[in-house]
Amino acid sequence: MAEDSRAPGGRGGSQVGQLIKLRRQSKPSRRKGADEDLAAALYRDFREPLLGLVIKLTAGDRQWAEDIVQETLLRAWRSADQLYGDESLMPWLATVARRLVIDDWRRRRSRPMEVNDDPLEEMPDTDKWEQLLQSITVNEALRSLSPMHREVLVETFLRDRSVNEAAKVLGVPVGTVKSRCFYALRALRAALGEKGLAP
Repeated sequence: MAEDSRAPGGRGGSQVGQLIKLRRQSKPSRRKGADEDLAAALYRDFREPLLGLVIKLTAGDRQWAEDIVQETLLRAWRSADQLYGDESLMPWLATVARRLVIDDWRRRRSRPMEVNDDPLEEMPDTDKWEQLLQSITVNEALRSLSPMHREVLVETFLRDRSVNEAAKVLGVPVGTVKSRCFYALRALRAALGEKGLAP
């Protein structure tokens, strides 16, 4: 099935990818038009999916989320020459947005306490932030695993099935489930280690 070339982060034929290539190839005198088109395309294609993600990261604070999305898209526009037009931009954008949220959160945490406590009552406590950030990191690490490894971890750990039950559901021998589980956990530990989260 062919992927919609207008879909956010679509490969190959996306308008954003084409505009990035065009911007890279255009002469400085013609770059202003390419810059404007690229900024408009980034906003049109990625604002909504990015906003949905960032609202979760900001615990529902829409104003903060919109600021993060705007800064993320601005950084994408500024870095367009370093981005590849034929790859999905969404993972890059999501990583930049997540880092901006973490930086803002740390900056806000280091400020003195505000006089009016009403806005602070709505902020999740530190443990909830840490849990949220850890769950995002673990999710990213799980997505980096092969489908076979990911599905065996989902069946045994997330769905809390025994090795025998997981083998029946997956349609593979029990020994295969044990082996895949061993290698999947090893790969997950390595992926979490790369992300700075010690298992």
